[in-house]
Amino acid sequence: MRYEIRVEGHLSETMANAFPELGHVVMSGQTILFGPVVDEAHLYGLLARCQSLGLRVLEMRPLPE
Repeated sequence: MRYEIRVEGHLSETMANAFPELGHVVMSGQTILFGPVVDEAHLYGLLARCQSLGLRVLEMRPLPE
């Protein structure tokens, strides 16, 4: 399954590198992380990583296959 996670602000390349399994694009004051999520544990791990980096998650949603 593929997911999109929108976080507030523009992530630097260094911060984006904390999510090597995801692609990212910066637009309109947000960074959109996107890519495959293996299972629920992986999804919760991504959210925990966002939290540990102090990122504010604005939206998270599955993407159509």
